[in-house]
Amino acid sequence: MWTYPDCGREFKRTNQDHYCGKAPACVDDYILHQNENIRSTLVCLKNTINNAIPEAMETIAWSMPSWKRNGYIIQFAVSTKHISVYVGEAAVGHFSDRLKEFDIYKGGIRFTFDRELPFSLISEIAGWCFEMDKTC
Repeated sequence: MWTYPDCGREFKRTNQDHYCGKAPACVDDYILHQNENIRSTLVCLKNTINNAIPEAMETIAWSMPSWKRNGYIIQFAVSTKHISVYVGEAAVGHFSDRLKEFDIYKGGIRFTFDRELPFSLISEIAGWCFEMDKTC
């Protein structure tokens, strides 16, 4: 077991990323607690998702920004080197041709900080998930 030095939580993996402290109360609170240099990107990501699926409910689940209707439609989380967007296996499969330049895995997509987020693609994926009622 590895103990995170800042909060004392124990993890199986060494240097496990996690959110220390109290869970954020809302998406804006989550964004506020991220590094200043990525906050504007996260605000754009939040706005992109809200514009794509305005009928979805914005919330926090598992300390991550989340949008849901019947289940969770899309979520994101910030790590030290990337932003992960969780959309479920069906969406990753459906959009796999357009996601080749990104690190995709089971139900998520990793977008590294060294390039701009593909907001129009994320918007399209969120809309598809909402219409198909696919949950992550």
